[in-house]
Amino acid sequence: MIDEICVKAFAKVNFGLNVLPKRDDGFHCIESIFQTVDLFDTLRLSFIEEKICIVECPSMKLPEKNTITNAYEAFCSLTGNTRGVKVILEKGIPSGGGLGGGSSDAAAFIRGMEKLCNVELSIEQYDQIAEKTGSDVFFFMHCDKNGSGCALVSGRGEVVQNIKGRSDLWLLVIFPGVHSSTKEAYDLVDEAFKKGRKNISPEFSDYEFIYNKSIQEWTFINTFTPVIADKYKKIRDAIGALKKTGCRYAEMSGSGSTVFGVFTSKEQADLAYNSLAETWCCKLVSTI
Repeated sequence: MIDEICVKAFAKVNFGLNVLPKRDDGFHCIESIFQTVDLFDTLRLSFIEEKICIVECPSMKLPEKNTITNAYEAFCSLTGNTRGVKVILEKGIPSGGGLGGGSSDAAAFIRGMEKLCNVELSIEQYDQIAEKTGSDVFFFMHCDKNGSGCALVSGRGEVVQNIKGRSDLWLLVIFPGVHSSTKEAYDLVDEAFKKGRKNISPEFSDYEFIYNKSIQEWTFINTFTPVIADKYKKIRDAIGALKKTGCRYAEMSGSGSTVFGVFTSKEQADLAYNSLAETWCCKLVSTI
């Protein structure tokens, strides 16, 4: 049995994110395509004597209870594991940006624990862990063993249908320096719904077909974008800056505040990056 392992936790973006009105239980259903990109956190796992999960993150202070510790508790409950583990988390994914960093960390941790403990969990067990950890964790638990994937995601995030991802997309990702919590984003959407504001989204059954068309023909929307952009000028400006580069599809990922533009040419993406890098904190990534 190995005693230490290093795993990557990849970020995701949302191609389209249609948020439906609040359900009777207070939650919202979503309709989206999630796809991983080559921006990642790194987790180094090693066994310790105490039966506890310790997470150390040099770049930021994490709450004592977090997605990784929740995943550890769920893993132990399912497998009977009695060994403790220490996790060194190196962040490459900005926190709170709508890129799924915390959820991806939880799924990557589980993949690491499977290897450390020489066990293999079923899809049903992955879903049980996600249920106790977070809605976006379902998607990451359905990714391949390397942590990459693409899927149609619906329900609260628990309905995941894997599809063939595109590998020809380059994304210029802008970090506007604005923090909008998920709660704030949903509150703003609920307020917009009450005022009769509607966003016209394609039928969810057409998402995969649209995704495989040329970027110029994409008609995806993100329900969060107009309400968040109304409140935060930097997000409006970031989307506008991307569109000025000739980008055919520019949107916010998740509930924000990360903004990205999609290109099918590395050369065009490089030109866009060079034109914006002095003004914006940005990074060029590709779909995986």
